[in-house]
Amino acid sequence: MANELDEMTGPVNQAGRNINVIEKQILVRVGFGSRLFEVLLWVPLAIPAILLVARPDLLPWYGWLILAGACLLPGLWFILAKISARNYFRQLQQKIQAEASQIDNYLEQRVQILQNVAPLVSRAIELDKDVMKNIAAYRSGLGGGANSDTARNVVSQNLDTAFGRLFPQVENYPELRAHEQIKLAMQQNNVLQREITAARSLYNDTVLQWNTDLFVWPVKQIVAANARYTTRIPYTASDTVKQRAGETFFDA
Repeated sequence: MANELDEMTGPVNQAGRNINVIEKQILVRVGFGSRLFEVLLWVPLAIPAILLVARPDLLPWYGWLILAGACLLPGLWFILAKISARNYFRQLQQKIQAEASQIDNYLEQRVQILQNVAPLVSRAIELDKDVMKNIAAYRSGLGGGANSDTARNVVSQNLDTAFGRLFPQVENYPELRAHEQIKLAMQQNNVLQREITAARSLYNDTVLQWNTDLFVWPVKQIVAANARYTTRIPYTASDTVKQRAGETFFDA
């Protein structure tokens, strides 16, 4: 049987294709079948009850206890499995929060660099008004609240835009490039960008784990639906970064 996807002979888009992350949170739901499954786990408990009424002399008293205990096992197992899954999701949320907080720390350091460098540059050249406007907004703290996936993406994208407008102007002025504090700031920004990239990859791996486990049926999906959990949005590259990725960095 031929493979559904054949990388050797399948249709190929020679022009390539840009992809984007869809910023949509999907609510976990379960249908009637899942609810019926939960009920059916307790149905075996009716077996000893019916037998006890119809044939009370069939088993000794301890035999009835053993039978009842065996029939209780599926329902009890599911209760314990749901408790375990609930704890698992809570622990995973804490891990996501810790990794997001690490990215926030790096973003805050980039904001500090921007605040320190912009005044030095502005004395020599006239900065883009949007750059100064962004810096003023960040002084109140990470763009007005980076406590959600979307907010963090917005802050990061705005920072990329601000640095993308600031440092190219610096490159045009050799005396600015030679300024020790500006040179150090550019180096620190490059290091932070690498740290942010690594931290984002770690965060996105955990988000993928969360988004995947939400739909593992039956236990995790039922627990997630009862808790009204939604999928999470991974970090994405800003338009500024995507545009610069297509630029020619070195002349032939």
